[in-house]
Amino acid sequence: MKIQKRDGRVVSYEEDKIIAAIQKANNEVEEKDRVGQDLIDEILQAVKDEGRELQTVEHVQDIIEAHLVKANKYVIAKKYMVYRYQRSLLRKSNTTDESILKLIRNENKELAEENSNKNTRLASTQRDYIAGEVSRDVTRRMLLPEHISLAHDNGVIHFHDADYFIQPIFNCCLINIKDMLDNGTSINGKLIESPKSFQVACTVTTQIIAAVASNQYGGQSVNIKHLGKYLRKSRDKFVAQLEEELGDTISAEAKEKIVALRLKDELRSGVQTIQYQINTLMTTNGQSPFVTLFLHLDDEDEYEEETAQIIMEIFRQRIQGTKNEKGVYVTPAFPKLVYVLDENNNLSGGKYDYVTKMAAQCSAKRMYPDYISAKKMRENYEGNVFSCMGCRSFLSPWKDEEGKYKWEGRFNQGVVSLNLPQIGIIAQGDEEKFWGLLDERLNLCYEALMCRHKALLGTVSDVSPIHWQYGAIARLKKGEKIDKLLFNGYSTMSLGYIGLYELTYLMKNCSHTEPEGKEFALRVMDHMKDAAAKWKAETGIAFSLYGTPAETLCYRFARIDREKFGEIKNVTDKGYYTNSYHIDVREPIDAFTKFTFESEFQNKSLGGAISYVEVPNLMHNVEAIEELIRFIYDNIQYGEFNTKSDYCHECGYDGEIFVNDDNEWECPQCHNKERAKMTVTRRTCGYLGENFWNAGKTKEIKARVLHL
Repeated sequence: MKIQKRDGRVVSYEEDKIIAAIQKANNEVEEKDRVGQDLIDEILQAVKDEGRELQTVEHVQDIIEAHLVKANKYVIAKKYMVYRYQRSLLRKSNTTDESILKLIRNENKELAEENSNKNTRLASTQRDYIAGEVSRDVTRRMLLPEHISLAHDNGVIHFHDADYFIQPIFNCCLINIKDMLDNGTSINGKLIESPKSFQVACTVTTQIIAAVASNQYGGQSVNIKHLGKYLRKSRDKFVAQLEEELGDTISAEAKEKIVALRLKDELRSGVQTIQYQINTLMTTNGQSPFVTLFLHLDDEDEYEEETAQIIMEIFRQRIQGTKNEKGVYVTPAFPKLVYVLDENNNLSGGKYDYVTKMAAQCSAKRMYPDYISAKKMRENYEGNVFSCMGCRSFLSPWKDEEGKYKWEGRFNQGVVSLNLPQIGIIAQGDEEKFWGLLDERLNLCYEALMCRHKALLGTVSDVSPIHWQYGAIARLKKGEKIDKLLFNGYSTMSLGYIGLYELTYLMKNCSHTEPEGKEFALRVMDHMKDAAAKWKAETGIAFSLYGTPAETLCYRFARIDREKFGEIKNVTDKGYYTNSYHIDVREPIDAFTKFTFESEFQNKSLGGAISYVEVPNLMHNVEAIEELIRFIYDNIQYGEFNTKSDYCHECGYDGEIFVNDDNEWECPQCHNKERAKMTVTRRTCGYLGENFWNAGKTKEIKARVLHL
């Protein structure tokens, strides 16, 4: 028999510990209330008679209490119960003090590495983190059921965003920017009317983005095509102005040239407003707004040509970059860009192929945009093409009262992720045991997700007017509850998962790229997808399976399991688990094969799926990128490119930093050799920080993901 401790460790059963505990209690009561050897033997036998291979500490203690009460040993039973209660209170004691003090002293490395977009040295960011630590502590001790908190602490599941759970706010959304621009909105109690020009529309859009970001904890996405209408408004305004100013004094051709020049300047200024505002604004959570721009050339859009002009300008400015404090152009963190490949721009002779070629150049220089295949997406979402939310999760199809699909103005209530490798470690290759454990832990995920749902129930629209009253999500009345938006599939709940590769290796002793492993891995995906569908049918809430890009979680789960179960080859020995359904980074595989293989898993992970391939020296491989773009359109719903990019903080050089003949790092531009002033960024993990020398004197990233 094995005993599972409260911290998740599994140890051998020892009778002596029960005997010692009862004898200790005996010493604290009068002789007439003490327990004799016969009752002790009866308790020990009762524990054995349970016949379980694995017992929890709590269950064993319940057996002891039951037998003490049954034997009328009420005094010692009370002592025993009080002792358990006191220990429970100690376990639930406040844990924020030390973490907050470490944060203020800049000693909390876990927080510093958690989000590369947030500088933990800034007072404003520290303030958000301090509030987050308090929220985590209250969530763990008071808001979540104890077994959910323990499951999170032990790496069984991950209850995402506990640092915001104390507030009635949600995860991420698709802003209904069309409604807010066309019908006006209100920010900070001030009415903002529908814009009359493109540049004003861009300014209003960034104000909306900042207000939305300050009242939720996840990302947001904006469909850029809704700005096309305002670019045409600017054009019409310029035409009218010229007619009024010059009349027939110049030719129509000359007027057209002047309008084109004014519109070009308006377009450049408007896009620049979006880029600079987003990167210089600071929201109440201590970072720039986490926003994604959705770039889709939709043939059914009457402003498609204007949208193409806007997208081209976005790419031009992203390729150029933004200036840092030293005046050097660097890659901005935001906004993220997602570009749709459709029949009109998939590099096979479409009228907007020129835009896609610009996208490829942008990817080569700045790694963005990511790419969505409209062809594959229509296959998966009932013929629709729409943006992922800022967190890269996708909504489930939903129709309004008129039977029309609606995407913008919808949101995700929250995420809980499952540690798949831990189940494989415990199952030890026994499939019957595995499927039983998987169902138990899926039920745990469901219960944890419902905690998120219940936390939002009863929320009134006044908590975030920009979301609920002024159009980002809805136009509810003041004091009206948001409950109707939590049911009937309008908003979603995401079941994340980590480590399908490691699970397959544990259960089948091979990768899920091998036939036997793939068959098993697809069954696991189907099982999780079916569980989400079952929950949706039972509750009316749109649960879905989400291939989360949560790199930090890959390390958290692996660290916990290594401490608990030791070093396991190809599993805990790597220091990380593979994200969602991805192929392990160490497997030799070409980009086309990787995309093809992972597309089968994306089709089962419709709550969110993201696949990447690494392309070395992107800046010199535009043609290779274009070939991959063609491949993405025909084969996979969501693809992105990843590479290594170096940066010198001394001169702002943004390119490859080499190891010189003396085995030293050296910036080729300013010849700086100080390692602390050089940074390697890598999209696989998002690490942004100091590098170091490893034992082999080769360049290595100081990160918890890949070491080069």
